Amino acid sequence: MRDHDLPALERRSRGKSRFDDDEPQFLKRGRPTEPLANPDSEPDPDTGERWSSWDDAVHGPRPHPAWLVTELAAKDTELGVLKTGKEADVHLVRRAVPDTDRSCLLAVKRYRDPEHRLFHRDAGYLEGRRVRRSRENRAMAGRTAFGRQMIAGQWAAAEFAALSRLWEIGAGHDRIAVPYPVQVRGTELMLEFVGDAESGEAAPRLAQLRPDPAELRDLWAQLVEALRVLARAGYAHGDLSPYNLLVHRGRLVVIDLPQVVDVVANPQGPEFLARDVRVVGAWFAARGLPAEQVDPGVLTGELLREAGLR
Repeated sequence: MRDHDLPALERRSRGKSRFDDDEPQFLKRGRPTEPLANPDSEPDPDTGERWSSWDDAVHGPRPHPAWLVTELAAKDTELGVLKTGKEADVHLVRRAVPDTDRSCLLAVKRYRDPEHRLFHRDAGYLEGRRVRRSRENRAMAGRTAFGRQMIAGQWAAAEFAALSRLWEIGAGHDRIAVPYPVQVRGTELMLEFVGDAESGEAAPRLAQLRPDPAELRDLWAQLVEALRVLARAGYAHGDLSPYNLLVHRGRLVVIDLPQVVDVVANPQGPEFLARDVRVVGAWFAARGLPAEQVDPGVLTGELLREAGLR
């Protein structure tokens, strides 16, 4: 069983496109936010601040990046919404230590509560990802209120675990860029903000760009290497498209991994992988990359071999 097979961990408490379901938005400062998992942590209505939840969460891989604020005296300030979607919204938050120059921007992904609709294809993605107790399995299968909450927690936990593993891999010799997973707490996932730290403007999605031929070739090479790293780790993204790939300072960054698929344990794993390749390959081919370079059958076969399935 992989780490991402487990439900979301919790610690003590204090006291539209044709490719995906996202609905990208410009940053909307001052927009009311979704209720948080812990009502005691809701932001102050006057300042938008709340105490940092760092000591109340599961943390990302060590060593923590130097830019990350981990001081317990820090406060989190809601700045607005970066992106809305059917299953989760992504908010921009500044974590800062009052009266110091210590601060950082975070992208905070909040999955819907049980009253909202979850992933419309969740049954396929959840194959091969099981919790240990039969009560939880029955509740998830029956989509009871408790079961839906369990599923929402699994999405957050799965994305956190996959990002943690890929971050550690990317810190070595393999080339893959993902946002640093700062922490997970119930159905709330905090990530490194990928974009301009001064303006709060997020890095553009690949779908927004019109790269010249040289840039197109370079981005494709980065993408193929990222897919190889995923396959060697036993993963398929599961919903890969030009809308969940960012381009930051020439670097391709893979995002949105809640539906990450174990290509070995999930019987549909090879199909998810093949679909990922078809979707992104079609985008690159439509922008002028030669067909022989983006042959989906050839690349899918190579990735299945990397995953040990051929």
